[in-house]
Amino acid sequence: MITIIGTGHVFNLAEPVSFIVKNTWPDAVLIELDKARYESMMNDFNGVKPQGEQKMSTIYASTAKYQQKMSEQSGSKLGSEFLAAVNTGKLVNAQIIPIDTDAMRVMNEMWDEMSAGERLRYRMSSFKDSFGGIKKVRTTHKRFSDNEEDYVENMRKRYPTLVRKLIDERNVYMADQINSLTGTYHNMVVVVGDAHVEGLCKLINDEHIRKIRLNDIMDRERFSKIRQMIWDGRESLEG
Repeated sequence: MITIIGTGHVFNLAEPVSFIVKNTWPDAVLIELDKARYESMMNDFNGVKPQGEQKMSTIYASTAKYQQKMSEQSGSKLGSEFLAAVNTGKLVNAQIIPIDTDAMRVMNEMWDEMSAGERLRYRMSSFKDSFGGIKKVRTTHKRFSDNEEDYVENMRKRYPTLVRKLIDERNVYMADQINSLTGTYHNMVVVVGDAHVEGLCKLINDEHIRKIRLNDIMDRERFSKIRQMIWDGRESLEG
């Protein structure tokens, strides 16, 4: 069984993610972090000061700064759902495995491969988003969840390099990691951004996949049904 949890990194989702991990009793928890980001997160949690400052590219630093700002506005800490998944996973003796590719390298490659027009659209969109705050993030999430396929295809037309580098190629990389682990671990929880869920499901070989989407987690009534589904050991709400 593979349980895939779709999250939003700037929202306060630590409690529901922790509940899911605790009550599915996985033997492995896989998270959408690369090894460097995972180690940085755990060092920060354990109060370990980094040895020297890591030099970040402009595009990576500006993205991280924006996400941090949105997290604070939502009353959360950036990536708190990953930390909750890791700490709860350790409590149930699950193996913790970061499965993402190097985030900074991917962001740098994306910027290098973007056309001048795509870069300009990206800059303008980032500038507008900086004024929208968490309200704009929630509005964007609603548009995405209302019609995911159309939203992604529209993004692909406007930002083809961004979607290819940040979504498509990372989906392939993470799915390869998951598929390589299915022979070792038989009950895995995978915690990723919600935009990766459907793409990963198409690439994962395991027949038994339970999807829990961001909408399910953020809506109280829907999450109540998710709780019952997990307690009953079902693969889906319809099962």
